[in-house]
Amino acid sequence: MPDETNDIDQGDDIIAWDAPEYHKPLRGKNWYIGAIVTAILLLLFSFFTGNFLFAVIIIVATLIIILHDGHEPVSVDINLTTEGVAVGRKFYDYDELKNFAIVYKPNLGVKNLYFEFKNALRPRLSLPLDNMNPLPIRKILLKYLPEDLERTDQPLSEALAKFFRL
Repeated sequence: MPDETNDIDQGDDIIAWDAPEYHKPLRGKNWYIGAIVTAILLLLFSFFTGNFLFAVIIIVATLIIILHDGHEPVSVDINLTTEGVAVGRKFYDYDELKNFAIVYKPNLGVKNLYFEFKNALRPRLSLPLDNMNPLPIRKILLKYLPEDLERTDQPLSEALAKFFRL
């Protein structure tokens, strides 16, 4: 399979780092017991209400969590270039991006870089900064994109996923 990024001029690398593909939460024995009990209760509810589609969704979600739990996240290269953002084999031109925001709250364990797309149908791009200093990254990105100063917290979806260890 050919590399999707070979045909696109990505520009010169400005700054690069590695990050895991996704954050794998630490789940203890109690989390698994709670998840099993919740799944069983939701299945019982779906059968008593006759909502069999909901039962199928619960079963599929449970299978996805079980299958996904056995895999370790792969390390992905992230490059900020003069033309855009390269994440692994994908490349996002600055022309596709609306703005960026850096949420840095070390006490809460949040250190992420967010990009919003001009196309509202595309989900935001969330990149962990891990051990990177956010100030040079901000300085670089300000040359190419406006900063969303109103985003001061991580999105609710990420906060809930972190809270429920999903």
